Amino acid sequence: MAAVKQPLEPRDKPCDPPGALPYGRQWLDGDDIEAVVRVLRGDWLTQGPLVVAFEEALAAACGARHAVAVSSGTAALHLACLAAGVGPGDFGITSPITFVASANCVAYCGGIPGFADIDPRTACLDPAALDEACARRRPKVILPVDFAGQPADLPAIQAVARRHGALVIEDAAHALGASYEHQGRWFQAGSCAHADLAILSFHPVKHITTGEGGAVLTNSPELFARLQRLRTHGITRDAALLTRQDGPWYHEQHDLGFNYRITDIQCALGLAQLRKLDRFVERRRDLVERYRAALADHADELELLLEGPGKRSSYHLLVAQIRGGTDRRRRVFEAMAARQIRCQVHYIPVHLQPWYRRHHGTRAGDFPRAEAYYAGCLSLPLFPAMADDDVDRVADALRTTLARS
Repeated sequence: MAAVKQPLEPRDKPCDPPGALPYGRQWLDGDDIEAVVRVLRGDWLTQGPLVVAFEEALAAACGARHAVAVSSGTAALHLACLAAGVGPGDFGITSPITFVASANCVAYCGGIPGFADIDPRTACLDPAALDEACARRRPKVILPVDFAGQPADLPAIQAVARRHGALVIEDAAHALGASYEHQGRWFQAGSCAHADLAILSFHPVKHITTGEGGAVLTNSPELFARLQRLRTHGITRDAALLTRQDGPWYHEQHDLGFNYRITDIQCALGLAQLRKLDRFVERRRDLVERYRAALADHADELELLLEGPGKRSSYHLLVAQIRGGTDRRRRVFEAMAARQIRCQVHYIPVHLQPWYRRHHGTRAGDFPRAEAYYAGCLSLPLFPAMADDDVDRVADALRTTLARS
C-alpha cells in the first residue's frame, strides 16, 4: 500500500461524537474565517461586490461565460428551469438516481417531471434510454446529473436534446472540478460546452462551501440576463428595458421572480474556498485511489463506482456496490454505523418516492437499472480532511463486516 498521507492540514477539532467519521463534511481553515470576518467588518453584507467577484471566479473556474450565484443548489435548478422557459404542462426528463431537487425543479414551474434509466457503469443518465423517453414524450428540458463527480455523457445527451428540440440543464452539483474528453478536447463540468445551462451546489459536503448556496452557469447573454432578474424578484433597473423613467430610484418588475439572492458573507467564504478547489479535488482523488487499492481483493463482495474512460471525476462521492441485495447492504450499513463510520445511501430512486407515485403515477419496475443500482449502493466516507489512516479504518471495517454479513 502507498505511503500514509496526512490531511491537507491537521484537524482543528474532532468530529461529533468523538471518533465518528461522517460520509462528508466541509473543510475550513483560517483563510476562510478571515475572509468572512472582513466582510462582517465592512459595509456590505448582502448583495455587494463579492457576489460579482465570486460569480466571475466561478465562471472562470468552469470555463463558462456567465455565472449567477444564488441561495442554494435547489434555487439554481428552479431558476434554470424558469430561464429555460419551463411552464405549466411542459415535460422535463432527468435521472432517477439523484436528489429529488433535480426533478422537483420541473414541478416548481408547473411542469411534469419524467425520468429515463441510467447507465449501470456510471449511474448517470443513459443517452439511449433518454432518446427512447424523448420519443415517447417530447421534453422541454433534459437535466443530466453528473453523479458522484463523474460528468454524464453530455455530448451524446446534447445530441439527443437537439433532435427533440429540448434545452439541456447540466446538474453539476456533484462535479465542480471534474472534466470530460470529447473529440480530443477536454471540457470542464459546468462549462456549458454541451449544455445550455449548468448548476452547482455549495452545501457543506460539496467540493467547496458557502454554507448554503448554488449557482447557474450559461454561455448565453439572454439567459444570463433572465437569471439575474429571476434571482431578485424579477426586478430590473436596466434602462433599455424600462417602460418609463421616473428618476434614479426607479425600477420595474418584468418577471415573477424570487428572492434567491446569496450574500457577500457567503461569497467571501466561497471565494476563499474556490482558491483551494484544485487541492481539494486532488486530495479526494488520492483518497479514492487508496480505497481502490485497499479493497482491490474484494471484487466478489463489492464494486467501486470509479471514473470511466475520457472522464476525470472530482469524486464528490465514492460509491461501493455491495453484492448480495438490499438486506445485505442494510446489514453492512448498520454494522459500519456501530463502528462510528457514517456511510450513506445515494440515492433512493426519485420515481419511488411517494409524492411521485401519487402525482405522476410512477411505480417500482419503471426503471430497473436505477432500482438495481439502489439495491446495493453505499457511499463511503470521503472528504479532503480525511487522513489516509481514516481510509484504512473504513476499509478494514468494511472487509470485516462483509465477512460477517
